[in-house]
Amino acid sequence: MSLFEPSTSILITGATGAIGSALARHYAKPGVSLILQGRNEIVLNELAASCVDAGAQVSTMIMDLFDTPALQRWLAEIASSGVPDLVIANAGINIKSGPNRQGESWAEIEALLDLNIKSTIALVNALVPAMRHRGKGQIALISSLAAFYGLPVTPSYCASKAAIKAYGEAMRGWLARDGIKVNVVMPGYIKSAMCDEMPGPKPFLWQPEKAARFIAKGLQKNRPRISFPFPLNTGTWLLSVLPPSLSQHILLLLGYGRSK
Repeated sequence: MSLFEPSTSILITGATGAIGSALARHYAKPGVSLILQGRNEIVLNELAASCVDAGAQVSTMIMDLFDTPALQRWLAEIASSGVPDLVIANAGINIKSGPNRQGESWAEIEALLDLNIKSTIALVNALVPAMRHRGKGQIALISSLAAFYGLPVTPSYCASKAAIKAYGEAMRGWLARDGIKVNVVMPGYIKSAMCDEMPGPKPFLWQPEKAARFIAKGLQKNRPRISFPFPLNTGTWLLSVLPPSLSQHILLLLGYGRSK
């Protein structure tokens, strides 16, 4: 945080989630303007109040990011008045294959892809032109360690996070010459309602506040990939480079092939 200039502006989508709210509270201080988006009005207002108490200026937007035209209109308004210095694309949902291997429903899959991929890319696409014109900015895309190798119990979620990982890596390379930093954040298991609902074991579980501090430190250092915790990040990466048959066998042994 100390590397930011005074009057820094930070936009966080999915601010009412565990990581989003922890990041908002981490960055909240005098001289910082927070733009917080969420769908839960009560939780968002409570978060905004706590950030104001910490000295930050806060504006909120209660919006469903499934509505791409509305999202684009809102982002156009933001860009016209001054694009944020740091944009954290955090909004996302998870679904699972369900009990008795029933599989994911198409309605749930479509909603997940719209939010996790479409809205994230729409966010970046809308704000990048203004960042390029200004010649600086930073974009953090919240992916997941699940992007390294697909877990049998959450196939669509893993696919969506792999897409964001690839998109972020590509955009980092493309925007580097424009002075824009792009960072892919790959958390492991973070204590949250969404995490609690996920099937399978949850090794090396972190609290949101710890994750927020780690992410902020990685963003300060402009790390291309901010993955945690160790050694889970190393283990999931190894799954992506081992022979697929061996990786799948390891996951079964660890209990990831069983649905609740």
